[in-house]
Parts: sequence; C-alpha cells; structure tokens
Amino acid sequence: MHRKVRTNIIIIAQSPLSSESADSITELTIPPDYAGMRLDQALARLLPDWSRSRLQGWILEKRISVDEREAIPKQKLWGGEKIQVRQPISGHIETAYAAEAIPLDIIYEDDVLMVINKPAGLVVHPGSGNWQGTLLNALLHHAAQLSAVPRAGIVHRLDKETSGLLVVAKTLEAQTSLVRQLQKHTVKRDYLALVLGHVSVEGSIDAPVGRHPVQRTKMTVTASGKEARTHYRVVEKFDGCTLLQCSLETGRTHQIRVHMHSIGHPLVGDPVYGGKPKKISRETGQLIAGFPRQALHAQKLELSHPQHSRRMMWEAALPEDMNRLLLMLQQHRERNSTLVNSPA
Repeated sequence: MHRKVRTNIIIIAQSPLSSESADSITELTIPPDYAGMRLDQALARLLPDWSRSRLQGWILEKRISVDEREAIPKQKLWGGEKIQVRQPISGHIETAYAAEAIPLDIIYEDDVLMVINKPAGLVVHPGSGNWQGTLLNALLHHAAQLSAVPRAGIVHRLDKETSGLLVVAKTLEAQTSLVRQLQKHTVKRDYLALVLGHVSVEGSIDAPVGRHPVQRTKMTVTASGKEARTHYRVVEKFDGCTLLQCSLETGRTHQIRVHMHSIGHPLVGDPVYGGKPKKISRETGQLIAGFPRQALHAQKLELSHPQHSRRMMWEAALPEDMNRLLLMLQQHRERNSTLVNSPA
C-alpha cells in the first residue's frame, strides 16, 4: 500500500495566457500552518524563484490577489486563502517552455520521479541569456506530462558548470514531498570538490549565505543571509590543492563555492569565487589554469521515495574532465615523490 502524501501547496496553473498577453498566471493555496504570516513572507517561501522585493512590487502593482480581492502590503494570512499571481513574462516565454530533443543521462526513473546526471555546461532552468537549450526544455521533451508540474518538476538546481545528480518530480504530489524533504534537510547531497590549498582535517562551515551587497550576481557570507551549513572531509591531497567530499545540510545558491572561498580554499577553476594558487609547482599551476570550470561534481544523492518512503541512494562517477585532471595531478605527485625519494 502506498502512503498518500498530504499536499498543502496547490499550484493550479502556471502557464501563459493568450499569445497577446504579457502575463502568466500562478494560482496556489496558502497552507494552514502559514496562518499569522505576512503575505509577502508566505509568497517568498512558496515561490522561491522570486525575491521578496519582487513579490512586494507585484503586490503594489496589483498583480497579486487574495480570494479574488486585490492584495495589500503587509496583509496577514489565516491559511487556506486562494492566491493568484499575475507574473509578467517576456517574449522569450514560448522558447523557454518549449520541448527540445536534448539528450539526458537518466540514472533512475519511475512513475513519480527521475534522477538525472547533469553534464557541465547545461543550464537547469531558463533565464536571462539562456532561454533555450536547458534541462527544463529537455525534460519537457522526454516527459510531456511535466508541463503540468511547476518548473517541469525541478525542485533543486545545479550551477551551469557543475556536473552531477539532480532529482526531478514527475507529479505535484512528488514535488511537494521532495520540497518538504529539502526544507527539513533530510535529502543527502554529497559533492566532490577540488579546492586550492592544503586542507588537513575535516570540518564544518556554518555561515549564512546571501546576495552580495554590491556585486548582485554573486553570493557571499553575510549576517543578513540565510542559514547555510556545509560539512567537508579530505579525500585526497595533491600539490597545492585538495580533493574534498562536501555534504550539504542546506542548499543555498553557490553554497559550496562561497563557503570554501570564505575559509581560503576556493574551488579550482571557479570563475567567480576562485583565487590565485599559493606555493604550487609550475606544472600543477598549468594543469589548474587549463581547467575551464569550477571543479565541482554532485556525486551522491539520497532521499525518501515520495510514494513508499523507502530511502534510496544514487551515485554518479566523475565526469571525464575532472577525472582527467585528477589523474594528471596524481601522476605529477607520484613523479615528485619518486624524485624526492631517489638516491642522490
């Protein structure tokens, strides 16, 4: 017997209106346990793709209604209200939500979820500068029913240049279950990260992550950010860099990249948070300089299946580019060790 998942948030529609319209409509129901919360606070939780300031702006622009009445700023909720959000869309909407025949490396699939091994270079969700050729477009081609699920079932993301495992919900019920597991930190996500410098012991980083106050495309450790915890342990040491296994307790934007940068060990190849290697051989420096992306791979994923609640775990081998870089670093280390230990 399958356990029925109780759904609090119900997204009834999320699609463009007529081709002449510049809005898309999202309808949802406020969960009972959100009673007493301000409307903008509740919407920020239920619609994480949009910032609270953006949602507040839409309230002032009369784009949001509560029980078919115009919403007002600082409006308090009782739970159970029907919310309608008229989201302005650009001319890219048809491209953004078009099915495209993009190959997918599917690790696992059943009636309610899929686990994808995403390659580096693939954008997960359409956005500025990437309105087509995304994982979302590929998913809509692979499973047409995902057009009825918000964000085509995507519940968490990987950066464009990060490779590895990502889970996709195929039904609304599965999406609700997976989102709740992520919120409760019961989804286990382990990454392999090659960082600059020598890391000698395992550790944890408990530091809030938020938008950089000046460089708005970057994230940073800031007291005004959201709680973020990353646990790490040493897997292998090389000349001037260390391979770590990083486990996420939370899942903030760029979390591993920001956290490792904050303790002086930015990821190899990171174009945003990277740094200059110190005390490193010329050969290693050349190997690192030639790596074109952040050396980060989502290696393991573990969660409770939305239907039967059994824990399931998947693992994805390192992609060719990271594997090749590690092999060259290993060979360089062994050559150096032979030279040091050879008799004079």
